[in-house]
Amino acid sequence: MNYLRLRTVARMVRSGGIVAYPTEAVYGLGCDPRHEQAVRRLLVLKRRPLHKGLILIAADFRQLAPFLRPLSPTDQAQLAATWPGPYTWLIPARADTPDWLRGRHETLAVRVTAHPLTAALCRVCDHALVSTSANFSGHPPARNALAVRRQLGRNIDALLPGPTGGAAKPTEIRDLRSGRLVRGI
Repeated sequence: MNYLRLRTVARMVRSGGIVAYPTEAVYGLGCDPRHEQAVRRLLVLKRRPLHKGLILIAADFRQLAPFLRPLSPTDQAQLAATWPGPYTWLIPARADTPDWLRGRHETLAVRVTAHPLTAALCRVCDHALVSTSANFSGHPPARNALAVRRQLGRNIDALLPGPTGGAAKPTEIRDLRSGRLVRGI
């Protein structure tokens, strides 16, 4: 792992930049979720409407907790059985979680990643990251650094190169309250 590159990308995130990084299946496009201008810039870049909401990715649940309502022990156990791993959950968001993250939803999509490089980036940043596929809406997601450069080029501020986790499809998304599968794998 290139720690110098990791620190450089984390510095870019902290300064409000948009970065690309490998995840379980595809490259992610992210920024600091607390930085409204960065998130709005990412949405414009992706051509993604605000009302859809975004995913937050983290190295551990502690990084997601500030955005979420408290969980029951049963809910905590259910999440612990799938994390870290390629499972994204829709969890009730705190009332003060910004709409630029949750869109028009009362929930927030979150994941504790098992991807070592992405988890390391979250640890160096010391917070969760926005995580949406690195592509323009409606276009195929980038599966390697070259595809990110070709599609997004100079529109991003930094790229953390590395292999994806090898999953064939983006992570499944489930609603924690109902158990309903929102996006399958």
